Amino acid sequence: MNLPTKITVLRLVLTVVLIILLCFPFYDVGVQFPTYNVLGGISLQYIIAGVIFIVASLTDFVDGYLARKNNQVTNTGKMLDAIADKALVNSVLIILAGQNMISAIIPVIVVLRDIVVNAIKMEAAGRGRVVAAIGSGKLKTATLMVGTTLVFFYNVPFEFINKGLLPTIEDLGNLYRESAIGVVFSTTNPSLVPYEMMSCGCAVVDLDFNDNIINYEDEKNNTECRIGLCSCCNG
Repeated sequence: MNLPTKITVLRLVLTVVLIILLCFPFYDVGVQFPTYNVLGGISLQYIIAGVIFIVASLTDFVDGYLARKNNQVTNTGKMLDAIADKALVNSVLIILAGQNMISAIIPVIVVLRDIVVNAIKMEAAGRGRVVAAIGSGKLKTATLMVGTTLVFFYNVPFEFINKGLLPTIEDLGNLYRESAIGVVFSTTNPSLVPYEMMSCGCAVVDLDFNDNIINYEDEKNNTECRIGLCSCCNG
């Protein structure tokens, strides 16, 4: 067994440890995890689980990198890597849904997606074809791992800054004025959001692309009247 495969097996072991940590009835045997008064209280149990999940997630990138770098890619390693990925993410999502920390629809969608993908791969294998992983699949796995990690830490930092849906344009203007900086990400049509932010005195960072370069200075002076934020931004 080469080193990348050993790292993949380690991810499977960490997955089992994580499942035990999240599902074992520690309270029934007299074990209580302390809660730290941060952002409403974070249990040590979920802090430990989050750290284990981060380590297990990192092994997903390390084993693949080492296998490609050292030319140690094997069919066994590919199979174990796929099993370890799904075991880690899917089991944790199901547990978190059972504990009402995320919506149950999330693991349902993820598991159904995996079933469909595996069925397609099995059909292709029966015809002598191999369906390799593509960038979107890897991005899906990475996104799920990052999102799940944030859930363990009670959605920090997003829970801390979540404002929900603002009911009025005045509330939107107040949010912009209270903010130190605004980051705008748009890959298609130019957005009015940067103009709204600047009219309220909020600095803007624009993540522009080659075909989406905007000169905000040309529109800055007449933004207030054009988008109707004059009444909330004059204070």
